[in-house]
Amino acid sequence: MQNQRIVIVGAGHAAVQLVASLRQEGHAGEILLVGDEPGLPYQRPPLSKGFMKDGDAERLALRPASFYEKNAITRLEGIRVTAVDRAERVLTTANGERIGYDHLVLATGARNVRPPIEGADHASVVELRTLAHAEDIRKRLTEARRAIVVGGGFIGLEFAAMAEAAGVATVVLEAGARLMARAVSPAISERFLSLHRAAGTAIRLDAAATRIEAPGGGAPDRVTLADGEVLEGDVVLVATGVRPNVELAQAAGLAVDNGIVVDGQLATADPAISAIGDCASVPGPLGTHMRLESVQAATDQARHLARRLQHGASEVFEAVPWFWSDQGDAKLQIAGLTTAADAWQPVGEDVVIGLRSGRLISVETINQPGPHMAARKLLSAAEPVSAAELAAADWDLRALAKERQGAAGPARPEAARTAP
Repeated sequence: MQNQRIVIVGAGHAAVQLVASLRQEGHAGEILLVGDEPGLPYQRPPLSKGFMKDGDAERLALRPASFYEKNAITRLEGIRVTAVDRAERVLTTANGERIGYDHLVLATGARNVRPPIEGADHASVVELRTLAHAEDIRKRLTEARRAIVVGGGFIGLEFAAMAEAAGVATVVLEAGARLMARAVSPAISERFLSLHRAAGTAIRLDAAATRIEAPGGGAPDRVTLADGEVLEGDVVLVATGVRPNVELAQAAGLAVDNGIVVDGQLATADPAISAIGDCASVPGPLGTHMRLESVQAATDQARHLARRLQHGASEVFEAVPWFWSDQGDAKLQIAGLTTAADAWQPVGEDVVIGLRSGRLISVETINQPGPHMAARKLLSAAEPVSAAELAAADWDLRALAKERQGAAGPARPEAARTAP
């Protein structure tokens, strides 16, 4: 594909890494980066953290404008692609423009899910996914005294920690029985419940919101719970998960199943189309497809795809997922697939080891970088780690990783997630 035109739809981490890697691998053909937001492509993880403190949007840019100019990357910003003609290899945009491609890469990312709560789509209710969202929230927080967060996942809790630290009294409403239930073990849920409450955040479990009202005129918004209780807040944030942007691929007849389905080389059933990043459903370590909502996974997938497109590399993309979330002073890091574990072994308060059928499958840590890095080494080893090995090492991950060093064989690449 040395001189072919590659078009990437999407302008997030995966897309920007791909254009950089393509040039690094020696691609000399045209590269078009088509994004639906204005301005330079930017980082999303800091939106719920550092950006809320300093408001410096320039620091968010993934690459400066000079990078795209120097590498002859054509950026089309504020452009929404509406259709893919696979037979003609042509994209159609919302303004009627037609863009031809030799190879198309879908890096369309994901979007927030608005829950089936009456009033959740009101203009007064905020969400956090884009820079525009973050700028709006930051402005509102300067005048807010109370905030309500609907959803006890990563984004909701990151926001809550930031708002509480800024002096905004915050309530988190989680409809389920524990925090971050889709991503962490019960022990870690309980630990973060204690941490947030100690920081002053009011956490309400089994608290389903049924209606959000925005009276306007300077009056606070009102959130009604299933039991009839009404809470008032100057800012109401809905953070109840994301959905992959697959509509473009689906309309083009590509397979979709919780993401755009790709094979081990990140290719769809159409040899002229690939998918990477949050929108891609890739083969996982347990034999099923999965999406890795991840900065590092996006980076690794982009590099892998660049090698295939430029050199025809046939290696299969494999990844040990790892994830992180900064909530106040607590840094949660997860290596592996906690949700696939059938047993957990706490090691003190801040390390939880997950097992599946007697083998290591995940490790959760809080402010424990050493055990986290050891976990990633152990999980990427060719030979699985047994519960018996862990027990013999007194569940000391670093000691076991050191013992196994040099004897585990080649390691698999890793992939990571942060929110948003």
